[in-house]
Amino acid sequence: MLKEIRKGEKGALARAITEIERGTSQGQEILSQLDKGFLNAYVIGITGPSGAGKSTLLNALANEYVASGEKVAILAVDPTSPFSGGALLGDRLRMNSLALNPSVFIRSIGSRGRQGGICPMASDIIRVMDAAGYPLIFVETVGIGQAEVEVMDIADTVVLVITPDYGDGIQTLKAGVMEIADIFVINKADKYDASAFASELRTILEMSRNNSNPWQKPVIVASARRKEGINELKDAIEAHKKFLTETKLLEKQRFQRRLKEFAGSLASAISQNIKEMISGGEFKDLEKLIAEGASSLHIKKQLVKKLLEDPDAIEKVFG
Repeated sequence: MLKEIRKGEKGALARAITEIERGTSQGQEILSQLDKGFLNAYVIGITGPSGAGKSTLLNALANEYVASGEKVAILAVDPTSPFSGGALLGDRLRMNSLALNPSVFIRSIGSRGRQGGICPMASDIIRVMDAAGYPLIFVETVGIGQAEVEVMDIADTVVLVITPDYGDGIQTLKAGVMEIADIFVINKADKYDASAFASELRTILEMSRNNSNPWQKPVIVASARRKEGINELKDAIEAHKKFLTETKLLEKQRFQRRLKEFAGSLASAISQNIKEMISGGEFKDLEKLIAEGASSLHIKKQLVKKLLEDPDAIEKVFG
């Protein structure tokens, strides 16, 4: 399957993503092989409130890239079905014409209740898409508002899509996704007068500029339905990519993301292993301390002491 993926076989890529999503041994084996290489694809996150027109905008933007000769992969995160556990809406239906293009691969996946706007296995799916030879990967988040900040953990460029009628909502967004967005798109300008809103947003961004990051966040007025502002958005994405590359920030950001991913994965594995070992009766002393209500700091010190005395336990904890 991995050989077929590296050849760009869409069927093999789709099967691999399914195995990864299900957490099967075959999916884990594929990921272990891919871990020997670095991620080369450029990842663009498309985020924003529900109803902002993210899918329509992404469809138009992806078509622009394809027209210029690019291969594009899209990971569309949708609300999870409470019955099947799969993607509830299915962005592939909304991007039907794009999905038929041989240069495009689209996969919809359920958020599984994740509150950050992406799915738990998003970074793994991006890795396998990269292995399939897609140099440009779009991730469309589920659309839940200001808590939708986890896209910054997987995307090189984050595009925030909002609408002119968002009104006072911009004040709420300032505390969340506005802080992690690199490019702002005011969509549906064909329905509303977006000029005043765009001016207000530019003023807010100018006042909140951070000297540690000289990137000036652009505000683009667009109508995805009429395909207006799409070229400007593409140019802004390319400009941000050039900025990150020339300032070496791309390397630094990717390293920090990989470090965070590793630390999170390690912490999760260690926590689960320790819980299983305590429940299994291997750490009677710790079980007694927990039952007595000892402080977490005291329990951690006792755990470290026991691990230093038992090398086999260290292997089980970190295994």
